[in-house]
Amino acid sequence: MSKYGRPALLILALVAFAASVASLYVHYQLIKDPTYESFCDVSEKVSCEAVYKSAYGTVAGVPVAAGGVVWSALVLLFAGYGMRAPRSESAGRAAGYTFLLSVIGLASVFYFAYASFFVLGKACPLCMAVYVSVVGIFLVSSSLAPSLGSLLSHVGNDIGSLVGSPSAMGLGALWLLGSLALVALFPREAILEAGTPAPAPVVPVEALDPAQLDEWHKWIDAQPRVPQVVALTPPGVKVFVVKFNDYQCPACRMTYFAYKDIFAKYEASNPQDFRFETRDFPLNTKCGVGMAHAYACEAAVAVRLAKAKDPEKGKQLENWLFERQDSFSVDLIKRGLSEIAQVNSFDADYPKTIEAVRADVKLGTSVGVNGTPTFFVNGIRVNSLRPGYLDAAIAYLLTKS
Repeated sequence: MSKYGRPALLILALVAFAASVASLYVHYQLIKDPTYESFCDVSEKVSCEAVYKSAYGTVAGVPVAAGGVVWSALVLLFAGYGMRAPRSESAGRAAGYTFLLSVIGLASVFYFAYASFFVLGKACPLCMAVYVSVVGIFLVSSSLAPSLGSLLSHVGNDIGSLVGSPSAMGLGALWLLGSLALVALFPREAILEAGTPAPAPVVPVEALDPAQLDEWHKWIDAQPRVPQVVALTPPGVKVFVVKFNDYQCPACRMTYFAYKDIFAKYEASNPQDFRFETRDFPLNTKCGVGMAHAYACEAAVAVRLAKAKDPEKGKQLENWLFERQDSFSVDLIKRGLSEIAQVNSFDADYPKTIEAVRADVKLGTSVGVNGTPTFFVNGIRVNSLRPGYLDAAIAYLLTKS
């Protein structure tokens, strides 16, 4: 065996293990705290959250990253323990078993990478670290492995050696028990049937202390305003919040539930002075922005049709759609429009209404929107704020105006 083979496998397996553990940590935080923003959420297209919260982020409720931890830990055992005598025949066979593992890993990588890049249109940095490591393990182990026939002829002897070695049995038992515990104990998100409403996340609103408020107010005062957005402010309104929104965007769903009580509070307490508006920015080529949210345009059209019938029905349909975001389909969207707003003319009204959606997309593009959600508060562009900071910004601007 090459003197560089075992160290290369150890390094690659450690990278895969570390990236998988980090992915699990991010996934855990997203389950426990809907306002959590991970270090690997760089933009709309480069986002761990968008992948983890998609249908491809879990298998039977278990995060895919858990499989990465289990797989890479087993590769570490083969490379660290099985190849501890690099020049021995047993080390070569351990490399062969690692190669067989890498074939399984590579097949998984092809599937999830395709789903990420071509179905979701997202890039997950932690996932890509695992992909690269798996490919590297495949290439290195294939160069070290004996022939398949030779490997299979020694399987019985290798199993006997494993059973006869207390240290090997101990490590194997530790790996097995740890893997089972990880799969069994990791918190699950509810798996819902299509059309079943998902529970709204409970989002705490933090209170800012005087020092934080002072810094926050200074930041607000220093920000430039986007004139085109300021010009949209209705007459007499002191604080105008605009959200460029995609009903199929997980972060849009999160901010909807995080902020809706804040907006409702100011709409009730300052009905003349405060206004919140949603503008459409569906990430779908049918609406002008080329990404993979297949039903985002239909959802935007449905909400517009409901609002045209009755603004309150439009708000109810927004809530209904966000609750069912994980099971979107055209039929589901039409059903919601019919049940909530009693509008059954979706197909007939679609061609005209989609033009209004495209006009919002054109406006968003002109003011620099390139992902969702994007908020403007009195023309100040922000992406996502912690609820306490949004609440404080509205309160401050109401008094300042």
